[in-house]
Amino acid sequence: MTDGIDPAAQRAAVRERYSAIATSEAGGCCDPSSSDSCSDSPGETSERLGYSPDEIEAVAGEANLGLDCGNPTAIADLRPGETVLDLGSGGGFDCFLAGQRVGSEGSVIGVDMTPEMVEKARENAAKNDTENVAFRLGEIEHLPVADESVDVIISNCVINLSTDKPGVFEEARRVLRSGGRLAVSDVVLTADLPGELRADPDSISACVAGASTIEALESMLSDAGFEDVGIEPKGDSEEFIREWSDERDLSEYIVSATIEARKP
Repeated sequence: MTDGIDPAAQRAAVRERYSAIATSEAGGCCDPSSSDSCSDSPGETSERLGYSPDEIEAVAGEANLGLDCGNPTAIADLRPGETVLDLGSGGGFDCFLAGQRVGSEGSVIGVDMTPEMVEKARENAAKNDTENVAFRLGEIEHLPVADESVDVIISNCVINLSTDKPGVFEEARRVLRSGGRLAVSDVVLTADLPGELRADPDSISACVAGASTIEALESMLSDAGFEDVGIEPKGDSEEFIREWSDERDLSEYIVSATIEARKP
């Protein structure tokens, strides 16, 4: 829980924001009043975050909503035949990229808490003519996924939104097979946030106020039973995070990072 915000209010703020994004009424993590990165197209934003032009062009429809802070498929080392789970799958962009990598013998499950996002992702699945990607409505703290049924978990700028991050990692361990791995892009906290940001629901839903420190995330993952935990900040992320708001330089408080771990 973020200081000063009730968990139910946090979830409501996140659901409201991403429902609006799914129905094209709002932008992504950046402040809509920002004149810089908010004006970028999703493709331009994705290139800045590490996706190649080929990856961007490989996915049809409106799956790429420009909500990312990295490219988890680049660190996941996906292999043909694997089962992949995407936490907070949004419009399905990472799911479709993962589906191409695991091939027809593999499968991808996207889970999102927002009905409008799940509907949008399913529409995008039809546009991408894919048969190995499916989307389910659910919360990442209570995954609608069977025990030990997944090889790889990916996620992109979503876990910071959760009101129960230890619960997210416990669920991740539950659904992963032995030796399964976690490959996540997310934001991490590098300095104490001002009180007005910590208590602002909009700041939480914009991927800022819910961020945890590297040390806290390492402890959560270890406590959940993960091994080989590695969290690596991305120094070049300061440029695009700085453009998330015209009112303050958010890169003074958060940075994008890759988060990796393995289930024994």
